[in-house]
Amino acid sequence: MTLPTYVRLIEVGPRDGLQNEAQPISVADKVQLVDALTDAGLGYIEVGSFVSPKWVPQMAGSAEVFAQIQRKPGVVYGALAPNMRGFEDAVAAGVKEVAVFAAASEAFSQRNINCSISESLARFVPIIEAAQQHGISVRGYVSCVLGCPYEGQVSAQQVAQVAKELYAMGCYEVSLGDTIGTGTPTATRAMFEAVTAYVPREKLAGHFHDTYGQALVNIYASLQEGIAVFDSSIAGLGGCPYAKGASGNVATEDVLYMLNGMGIETGIDMDKLLLAGEHICNVLGRVTGSRVAKARQG
Repeated sequence: MTLPTYVRLIEVGPRDGLQNEAQPISVADKVQLVDALTDAGLGYIEVGSFVSPKWVPQMAGSAEVFAQIQRKPGVVYGALAPNMRGFEDAVAAGVKEVAVFAAASEAFSQRNINCSISESLARFVPIIEAAQQHGISVRGYVSCVLGCPYEGQVSAQQVAQVAKELYAMGCYEVSLGDTIGTGTPTATRAMFEAVTAYVPREKLAGHFHDTYGQALVNIYASLQEGIAVFDSSIAGLGGCPYAKGASGNVATEDVLYMLNGMGIETGIDMDKLLLAGEHICNVLGRVTGSRVAKARQG
């Protein structure tokens, strides 16, 4: 299969990245990060999450962030809304696109959200129905598609069934996530081949963690399967909570470098992206997780 000529990158740093940080992050710093990512040319930025601050303290203030960011026409500013309360709060904050999460692993679903996969999917039905009434798009995530911290291997058919359900419910796109980063290119291609029997390729995205250093090769394998949408996180923000000391999300800068080198268009400015990553790392007092940023810093 010929590789895509254009790839859409979904920037998850302000939500998936920052939610794992230990120190509090001000609304002003979150706004600055989102605005910097907008300026760099990202077309989709996951800004925050409408969940109880008791469970995810770093996502407190998401409504204030949405109120203060400089929205650019044509850019999607999304948010995670895992339940009806979160969805209602997102609507009140002027969010035009929300995301819902399911797992491909029963054990992960039970440990993470205290219910079975089928129960979690049933919870999304009223959210998606309400979203359609409000003209709000819904993006679906499936976690643990290439391995689970509790079950080990996850079958590609199980992933396909969950993705099929989300798509049938009304998710316009389903992002398949290697939550613990254990996937390899062969497994990645086999997983996408199983899922595309039920969901069109153009409705799928890849979300790869770099815990075992496999994220970029898995993205390349996905490109070979005709996948043209990938989630990534500025400066590699978001450690993997299931592998102590391990990296989590693949760095947007590193994905962009690879795509640029392959002549694949994204519309993203590398220099501005690097500045955005440098600034948020200074705020957090941490070293960037991007290899490109480290190389450019010398």
